[in-house]
Amino acid sequence: MVYEAISVDVDASSRVATITLNRPDKLNSFTRKMHAELRSALDEVEAAKTRALVLTGAGRGFCAGQDLADMSFEPGAETDLGALIDENFNPLVRRLQALPLPVIAAVNGIAAGAGANLALACDITLAARSSSFVQSFVKIGLIPDSGGTALLPRRIGMARALGLAITGDKLSAEQAQQWGLIWQVVEDADLPAAAQQVAAQLAQQPTKAIAAIKRAMHASTVNSFDQQLDLERDLQRELGASHDFAEGVAAFIEKRSARFEGR
Repeated sequence: MVYEAISVDVDASSRVATITLNRPDKLNSFTRKMHAELRSALDEVEAAKTRALVLTGAGRGFCAGQDLADMSFEPGAETDLGALIDENFNPLVRRLQALPLPVIAAVNGIAAGAGANLALACDITLAARSSSFVQSFVKIGLIPDSGGTALLPRRIGMARALGLAITGDKLSAEQAQQWGLIWQVVEDADLPAAAQQVAAQLAQQPTKAIAAIKRAMHASTVNSFDQQLDLERDLQRELGASHDFAEGVAAFIEKRSARFEGR
């Protein structure tokens, strides 16, 4: 497929895919076209059996959220934002969290609104030192969406989450790391290479186990302790019968590097 609002690159040797939001003149804000292309790209990445994914933005920003110019506003008329969320944003963040491979966000520049929460929906978030995160929804009379009201308090606590959501203040990358909102801050010039390095490292790991870790961690937010223990048992039983477990044990005994295949 030929993409216009995004670009997709797959490194055949490392089996790392990179999806770049590619509307730099609009700070990579979302349109319906971008959503459709991103859905197609994620299908492509999964079908190609890639082993890690990097998500980043072109130009001086990661993503500024929804492009309001792509929506139809009429004075005095109500706008059904719920339909937009149901059709585009909720499926996107659910898909990223359910992908059976590690997803790394490389945040360059501003990540605002749904763009900030898109980055937080990824498994590992790296940010350039000059980048920032803004829950800008309140500035136009809205609440954080795209998982923001769940992700923020779980990561940084209710006091900080409410503060960010209610004020709409900008949070620097360094502060985001200190608060535990993201994984790591790197120098601006090092961000692309750092993201690729993390992705390549994870691509060598047992990605079947990584997919199970993602599933278990996300389930823990709704499961009771007993339910979580049962899920751990079930997933461990499944992984214990996998090729990667057998290979990992054999490599440990033979004192060599394991050759994981994600199965």
